[in-house]
Amino acid sequence: MRSFHRLRRRWFAALLVAAAVLTLQVFAPLQAAPALSSVAARSRATAALIPIEQQPFYGELELTAKAWSDVVLDQVVGGSPQATLLNFYAVMAEVGHRSERLGRLGPWHQERLTPAERQEQIDDTELLFRLAVKALDASGFPASVRVDMAEEAAIQLKHVLDYVFTHSAKPIQIPDAAGMKSINDLRTTPTESWRLPGTAITLTAEEDGDPDNEDYRFSVPTVMAIGQMYREIQGYPVVKQPFATPDFFSDFVYTPGYLVPPDWYLALPKTLRQTLEIPFGDQTLFQIVAVLISLLVFLAVLVWLVSLLLETYRESATKGAGLSDWQRDALAWRRFLVVLPLLPLTRLVKLFVDDVVNLTGLPLVVATYFFFIIWYIAAGFFFFYLFEALGRSSAELVVRLRGGGSTLQLQRINNFVMPLCRAIGALAAIALGYRLLIELGLPSNTVLAFSAVPGLAIGLGASKLLGNLFAGLSIQTDRPLRVGEFCRVGDNLGYITKIGLRSLELQTLESRVTIPNAVADEATIVNYSRRGMRSDLPPMQALEMRIQLGETFSPYQLEEVLFQSRRFLAGVPSLLEPLVSIDRRSDDACCALIVVAMVELHGWEAYLGLREQLLVHLEELVERAELSEIALGLSYGTTAEQLKRLPSLMQQVVEEDPSLQFHACRLERIGAFSYDHVLEFRSSHLDHDDFEESLHGLNRRIIEILEIHGMEIPFPTQTLMLNPADATHP
Repeated sequence: MRSFHRLRRRWFAALLVAAAVLTLQVFAPLQAAPALSSVAARSRATAALIPIEQQPFYGELELTAKAWSDVVLDQVVGGSPQATLLNFYAVMAEVGHRSERLGRLGPWHQERLTPAERQEQIDDTELLFRLAVKALDASGFPASVRVDMAEEAAIQLKHVLDYVFTHSAKPIQIPDAAGMKSINDLRTTPTESWRLPGTAITLTAEEDGDPDNEDYRFSVPTVMAIGQMYREIQGYPVVKQPFATPDFFSDFVYTPGYLVPPDWYLALPKTLRQTLEIPFGDQTLFQIVAVLISLLVFLAVLVWLVSLLLETYRESATKGAGLSDWQRDALAWRRFLVVLPLLPLTRLVKLFVDDVVNLTGLPLVVATYFFFIIWYIAAGFFFFYLFEALGRSSAELVVRLRGGGSTLQLQRINNFVMPLCRAIGALAAIALGYRLLIELGLPSNTVLAFSAVPGLAIGLGASKLLGNLFAGLSIQTDRPLRVGEFCRVGDNLGYITKIGLRSLELQTLESRVTIPNAVADEATIVNYSRRGMRSDLPPMQALEMRIQLGETFSPYQLEEVLFQSRRFLAGVPSLLEPLVSIDRRSDDACCALIVVAMVELHGWEAYLGLREQLLVHLEELVERAELSEIALGLSYGTTAEQLKRLPSLMQQVVEEDPSLQFHACRLERIGAFSYDHVLEFRSSHLDHDDFEESLHGLNRRIIEILEIHGMEIPFPTQTLMLNPADATHP
């Protein structure tokens, strides 16, 4: 109960901090004096302003806007400042006009749109908006809030451009690609950047990590400073012109939903909506109340889940030794299931606050950081508990599959499995922690510096422990000895009673010896429980053969040569423990077939005779594997229906021979003059001559069935392209 009260006080303190942040957000705009106002006033007083309709770029802007009103599948960024700037301004104007029209109940009903038509227009508007946002290089924002901050910055930038294009006393020349080349010719150091005259708005094609980029975007410093620019000009009236969107940002901020308020909100009485839209800084009464309610519900569920998780630990501490290893499996899965709902719940509440309530500005950043922290912490516990539960269940499964069921067997397997699973879960949690730091905006270099601290601690104080752990993994993997075997490890002779990740136990005649795994791994191990060679048996010799395969061997041909070789060698009684594999050395251009076996032979004549016999037959098998894949090209006149029937036709002709087995017939590629297919089949012939006769018949049947079904194998063709200048002047 005391811990619950302390937890409640902590949440209450957190709510006070959040309220303080919201208060600062409300009163912060009132404290910022527009630094641009005096400059703008002096400029209007000293010079006549040029309307946007008289600016040099206006004609091109109208053409750009007309193109975007018809097509929504283009890109806003372009290869010059003019292309990107005009595309962005025209698209954002179109988005602003559409969202204003769709976000009001009257125009929607007057147009008599069906719900499907209205939703289609909303989708097109959102698509245009996302295309426009891509023109901003938002890499300066933390990854967790990058998309949201970029969308707000795009709308604010549109208002700033409304002001700039209507409050200029000089013609604004926006350079195209040729204009940028002329500007760079006059520069001492050419750059792919251009600044809008009289502003801090810069478009650049120079992006970090992408030297080949040729598209212009609004630069990172510009995007980061857009909020300050907007605050300086938001108090000035918007000049009426075709591309002006005076209510774009206020509609976006003060209404729920994404760009267009949801239908249920538009259906509310106008007086109620006016009440809900009472502004408190950059938020409304509806947004603040909805966020507070959702946070309270989320925190209540979070506290409940945490209490359930703590209850499992109290249960484990209360029962103690009375809790068997079989019961710990269920307890581990209970912990996993308690943490599991927290991940989707956190994501859903975050989406509700962001997309439905449409929280913006600093409150959105604070809420996003809060939900990201909760989600990543929950994900860390999720993976840790998941691997622990999987480890315990897998240990029980192994015991049952082995036909056992004793607690001793389960403990032995748990001694190996659980440390591994917990280590994997801990590593996953650490990786999520590093990812969280990056999502919150911490530089990657700083994160790498953090990762070096655990490495330094391990190197200084845990090197021996890690050595024993890796040696234990090596012993468990290689299995030079097992529990219950009679072995000599170094100078110690006895039975192995335990093999852990840090040490192993040896029961000698006098006592029980604990040997660190690193020492055991380096010592000479003599396993008396393993059956060795008997002295009365004749000596055995190793027979190794290496046959180079062709450079064009496909994976199927490699599988075929392995299958045929293993089938053949299994039928040779003079070979003991034959092994077949393939290998490729670094200096070889192709793979090689490797055959290793033990033979009981006496004298070089018998040894070489067997070797020659095996080599000849293996060479035949290699040739058989190479011929088991037939390349088949069909002319471009072959119809799609004919191509569809080809695999079944090939299966028919292959299976006419009972010694052949059809595997596959696939269209491998569309070649320069044919549809190239590959026919794969397998042979069960014991004699190579019989296989060649069978292949002969198969090829004839393929030609016949292609002729019957009107499929042609084309002649190789080649196209020679002549330069017109070369043609007229040979």
